[in-house]
Amino acid sequence: MSDATTTTSATLPVGVLDFVGIEYGQTAGDSIRGAVEIARSVEAAGYRRYWVSEHHNMRSLACSAPEILIAHIAAQTERIRVGAAGIMLPNHAAFKVAEIFRTLLAMHPGRIDLALGRAPGTDPLTAHVLRRGLNLDPGAEFPGQVAELLAFLGDGFPEGHPYAPLVAAPVVEEQPEMFVLGSSGYGTRFAAVNGLRAAFAHHMSPEIAVEALRAYRREFEPRNPGDEPYSVMSVLTFGSENPDDVAEFEAAWTLMMRNLARGIREPLRPQDIVELARSESFRRAERDSSRMVVGEPKAVAERLLELQEQAQVDEIVVVTPSLDRARRTRSLLEVAEAWRRAA
Repeated sequence: MSDATTTTSATLPVGVLDFVGIEYGQTAGDSIRGAVEIARSVEAAGYRRYWVSEHHNMRSLACSAPEILIAHIAAQTERIRVGAAGIMLPNHAAFKVAEIFRTLLAMHPGRIDLALGRAPGTDPLTAHVLRRGLNLDPGAEFPGQVAELLAFLGDGFPEGHPYAPLVAAPVVEEQPEMFVLGSSGYGTRFAAVNGLRAAFAHHMSPEIAVEALRAYRREFEPRNPGDEPYSVMSVLTFGSENPDDVAEFEAAWTLMMRNLARGIREPLRPQDIVELARSESFRRAERDSSRMVVGEPKAVAERLLELQEQAQVDEIVVVTPSLDRARRTRSLLEVAEAWRRAA
């Protein structure tokens, strides 16, 4: 198995999406230090990207300010691309997002990604507070916000537009690598018709992921001459030779989703995970094999490669939440090693 001290010369078409979970009994500081450790480990293993999400009003996560996490993690890594998947654009002013990501590019040129989402990443009350009480329809506002952001990042506004005199400072020549997030057909269609990169959350909507991404590639309309479609798919993933670890990963995901449905946003207790994983009812329950790719690392890597081909995506982004950091990191490294052998 690889470890954090082993540096690969070529990156894999694989990334990591990290929710920056806070483990039971640990602090937010522990979680953020752990995120840096994971980013360093996967950089050494050859992963191409490390992304953090934007979620609010959750005691179990430390990712409410992804832009700060990006700056911190990029400063403590060397080559891996670091970004947000995503910035939930309805929670922000496009001008401020442009300023933040230009600042990140000034600090870490060639390494910053920006994936945009139209969901709030939280509950309705928190969304209300984030939007300063404004009654906004994210679906209606999102296209205009994206257009503004692209203009502020370098596309520019048409002559006579009231925002044309504004400069999103600091001025840099580069733009972040931009993606449009989606867990429905909307995101991939929006990305296709606007000539943008697409990122689809298979871990949220596995039943439509493959067709949505294939449709994106068919329907892509270049924004600029020579532009080509580019897509990634995030997949719930855990690889281990230990079947108990695999069962506990599945149990942890099940518990997390149950808790979210009940409005419980606390870190999972390890004993609850073990108890569920070992229960007869859970062992007999039918697994949601369409949603997650789990098992021995070799089988996991082969299945991820199959999904990559089926969905016609350029990259896979693995999502490995809920379990303790040591086992999550070990899974990420073993999956990378198995991918390299299988590809």
